[in-house]
Amino acid sequence: MRRLGIHSFVWTGGQTQEGLEMALEKSAAHGYRCIEFAYLRPELFDLDRLARKSRALDVQIGVTMGLPRDKDISSGDPDAIRAGRAMLSDAVRAVRDIGGDKLGGILYSAHAKYDRQPTETGWKTAAEVIAEIGAEATDAGIMLTLELVNRFESNLLNTTAQGLKFLDDCGNPDVTLHLDTFHMQIEEADPAQAIRMAGDRLGYFHIGESNRGYLGCGTIRWEPIFDALLDIGYDRDVVFESFSTAVVDEGLSLACAIWRDTWTENDPLAAHARQFIELKHAEARRRRAANGRA
Repeated sequence: MRRLGIHSFVWTGGQTQEGLEMALEKSAAHGYRCIEFAYLRPELFDLDRLARKSRALDVQIGVTMGLPRDKDISSGDPDAIRAGRAMLSDAVRAVRDIGGDKLGGILYSAHAKYDRQPTETGWKTAAEVIAEIGAEATDAGIMLTLELVNRFESNLLNTTAQGLKFLDDCGNPDVTLHLDTFHMQIEEADPAQAIRMAGDRLGYFHIGESNRGYLGCGTIRWEPIFDALLDIGYDRDVVFESFSTAVVDEGLSLACAIWRDTWTENDPLAAHARQFIELKHAEARRRRAANGRA
């Protein structure tokens, strides 16, 4: 684990400059060394100011997003594909301008519950667009990482096996996978084995409980997760993600089906998450040492 981070939605809905600056300050105060922002429209925020605050606080910024339906690059609609490609290209530039180091999320389809199966043409087109955007990201010094999400948030990439095939079809070695424990516990038969399958193509990792709340209060078996991360030598960022309608706006609450809140106060949640992740990581290292493994 390179840095431990937290999603800005723990702190703010992300609608204002002041909210994002507060999120940076809160993350630093709790000892997090990176933060995840949602897609930033450059015309609404002072990206230079956010970049300066990020550097001053020593909190690295990453950005994730999902495409809207009218910009779905897997849709087969030429207008939507062009609009989606333009949105992704704009996002790469925004991440660069804010001093970010990664762009992830549901970049390959709409962030939505589909009412149809994906098509071979849609898959192929999405892979081609992601390969092109991946090259732009590399030129900008940014890692492009594709989040695998559950069946209710995309119809294209739900499992590590699908993600690896998609990367092969992209043909761009700089594009990586973004795994999330919340989604994995829905879609993967064995989340720990899925992590091992991803191996060095795992570029980003989300820690989230099965009920989106306090870590350890759901159904996820954490010990195998942390053992697997050590087994593959994962040395990139690990970010805690949790949502509550007490913080995020109605649009995101609807998209992520936040029908009930598992927390309302974010400071104790953030403090607990950091302690939990660091404890589980340390325990996994001790197990590894006890078994005679470096």
